[in-house]
Amino acid sequence: MPHPLISQIRFTRSELQRGLAGLTDTEARQRFEPMNCISWNIGHLAWQEQYYWLQRCQGQLLLPEIAEQFRFGAAASTPELAAIWEAWNTISAAVDPWLDTLTDADMQRLPQGPEPGTTLIGTLCLRMIYHYWYHLGESMAIRQMLGHANLPNFVGNMDVVAP
Repeated sequence: MPHPLISQIRFTRSELQRGLAGLTDTEARQRFEPMNCISWNIGHLAWQEQYYWLQRCQGQLLLPEIAEQFRFGAAASTPELAAIWEAWNTISAAVDPWLDTLTDADMQRLPQGPEPGTTLIGTLCLRMIYHYWYHLGESMAIRQMLGHANLPNFVGNMDVVAP
């Protein structure tokens, strides 16, 4: 059984997918400045997962283009939705086995990879969860600006999915 914070990361990921279901490529690439478009937000979250869990903790860089195009401070772009979901899924699948190994003790330590930094792994988990919710809210606002109605209510069924 994964650590409770990892269950929350997975729940948050599933809420991102639920909140963006049915979005077309054209809609995902629509930009309402100064916000980035929804597909960029997905790429940015993929960057964070890769940066925290693969680069910082394990010294791996799976998709260099994600690190370049979607890092904090990267230029705005309007990537193709299917390609960015594929990258997000690839990174999520790559980090999950490592996340499954984390214990309470691990949450209280610094990453052991080449970029340990000064932030505990548990704090990185919380930052990731909050970052997902930030961009999910922003993406839902964009969907409303696109005229979408009957959008999912948040938060979903956390009591069952991630108690």
